Amino acid sequence: MDLGLKGLRAIVTGGTKGIGRRAADLLADEGCNVSVCARTADEVTACVAGLEGKGVKAYGEAVDVADKAALEGWVAHSANELGGIDIVVANVSALAGEGTEEAWQKQFDVDIMHTVRSVNAAMPHLEASKHPSITIVSSVSGREIDVFAGSYGATKAALIHYAHGLAVQLAPKHIRVNSVSPGNVYFKDGIWNWIEDNNPELFAQALALNPTGRMATAEEIGRGIVSSSWPRRPPASPPAPTS
Repeated sequence: MDLGLKGLRAIVTGGTKGIGRRAADLLADEGCNVSVCARTADEVTACVAGLEGKGVKAYGEAVDVADKAALEGWVAHSANELGGIDIVVANVSALAGEGTEEAWQKQFDVDIMHTVRSVNAAMPHLEASKHPSITIVSSVSGREIDVFAGSYGATKAALIHYAHGLAVQLAPKHIRVNSVSPGNVYFKDGIWNWIEDNNPELFAQALALNPTGRMATAEEIGRGIVSSSWPRRPPASPPAPTS
């Protein structure tokens, strides 16, 4: 599929596995140059090599996205390496669903503040882009009450509201903003793989809620993210009135 993304520059947080990795791969398949960050240096190196193998420019850093300076440094380095930024995908989640203050703080620092800081750091580059877009990965838990109500669900709901507000605020600049709210997504070494192995009762309960009889794949959600980055050109200015 050709979505017209060839040559655009994308950054993806949490881009080495799961949803983030599939989004990065699919962006590269569309001809985007891509930068990723994640916590594990070896995984970043392997991901960058895989992206470069698709014939695009790729960059990556091992970053704790809760570290403001490190995150903003990665955004700046990505812009320098790729020659700018057109697409921001804020994907990382702390996945902290407990009711403790520590979980609430972790969710706030990672899910919310990493998203806000990524957008803010990339904004000068987005404003200079001809086809700027932001995609924020939230969750169905931000739209309904489920087993992850509490710190996880509340912060995911906040991200949906943040994305909606940004979409309105940035519309005059033609910077498009979307949120993607996946349900259960199963992939190797992902949260639902862990729950399957360690809490089979919860896994069976969650699986039973899916009418398809299965959970979503990272591929399916990645395609939704990439589709949201499709460049939509603003309408041409109306002709000037003649006297």
